[in-house]
Amino acid sequence: MGPSPAGEGRAGDEPPLAPAPMLLQGQEYFFRSPGIGLDFQDRMYRADLVSEEPGDPAPCVLVLARAADMEMNELSLALAERDIRMVRIDADRCVDLGLTIYTDAPLIELDRWLLRPVLVWRRHFDVTAIPVDPTTVQGAYVREQWHAVAGWLSGRADWTQVNAGGAGEYLDRLTQLRDAGDFGLSLPRTAVTTMPGRTRPGGGRCIVKTAGHHLLEPQPGALRGLFPQPLDVRRAAEPREPAPVLVQQYVEAEQELRVFVVGGEVIGFRVRKLDPAQLWVDPESVSVEPVDVPTGLAERLLALSAHWGLNVAAFDLLDTGADWVFLEVNVNCDWWWFEQRSGCTAVSDAVHAWIGAKFGELAGEPAHR
Repeated sequence: MGPSPAGEGRAGDEPPLAPAPMLLQGQEYFFRSPGIGLDFQDRMYRADLVSEEPGDPAPCVLVLARAADMEMNELSLALAERDIRMVRIDADRCVDLGLTIYTDAPLIELDRWLLRPVLVWRRHFDVTAIPVDPTTVQGAYVREQWHAVAGWLSGRADWTQVNAGGAGEYLDRLTQLRDAGDFGLSLPRTAVTTMPGRTRPGGGRCIVKTAGHHLLEPQPGALRGLFPQPLDVRRAAEPREPAPVLVQQYVEAEQELRVFVVGGEVIGFRVRKLDPAQLWVDPESVSVEPVDVPTGLAERLLALSAHWGLNVAAFDLLDTGADWVFLEVNVNCDWWWFEQRSGCTAVSDAVHAWIGAKFGELAGEPAHR
């Protein structure tokens, strides 16, 4: 073979690969999210086991989620017991969905049913879960269309939205921290940086966190964790991260609280774990128990929820003994796991009752119990 053409490097001259981003190193969490629908009402209606009366479009609760959303599977059953129709658009099952949305009337056709959504709840509907290949023209097209339409559905003004103020990407973690401080909650000192090894807010131990979602879904249905990690100061000389991360002061705490706000109700759980990621990587070793939320803290969380337009939300806080330190609010507000660990169904009961009562108010019907 002759010499290489000018400007063409040899294999041995290739630059070394950059190290993986810090939050992708050592993360063993992997979850395969099944796309099989377990929704009670969906199965009953599709099997023609429900007698439908002719007449005006049926009022309903419309949920944008995904098939594995256990909280919404339980809500479907609870609403059926109240004679309230619930329908779903799941991201991992939406490609073959028969859907028509009327722009001049608050109505939708979902397969063979004409429905009038009166309450809309967007939870885990994310375009990364749609089973298409986003590297192809068709896959990119499908994602873009659903991104636009789902955003419009979850912001449409002639339907009442659950968590209207926190829909979409509005309530990012940095906005959360700013507003929580304005409402009198203590905060860990925080930096946003692409050089975490050189950044130590507070001067002591620090935690590195993602500025975005805790879960990454590079292929539909395959979720990988991006969970908090202790900052190793020996990494100061490493190259810059390819995207900014949060570096937060490590706060010594007597206990961690997960506080659910449902309407005007506040429900607390004490969480005992050894490290920030243990909730996901070793959940069986995490202890959860119901706990009363102090009145002053409850009032601040209710005020924050109202400010953000959140009806159902979950707050993570640390009890330092002298104060309460705000970590984040979870708008999707998954509560099923906490109830399973603690043997308490208070959050489910509150959510089912609140949705039922809100539906009755909007549809002009008494809420069935």
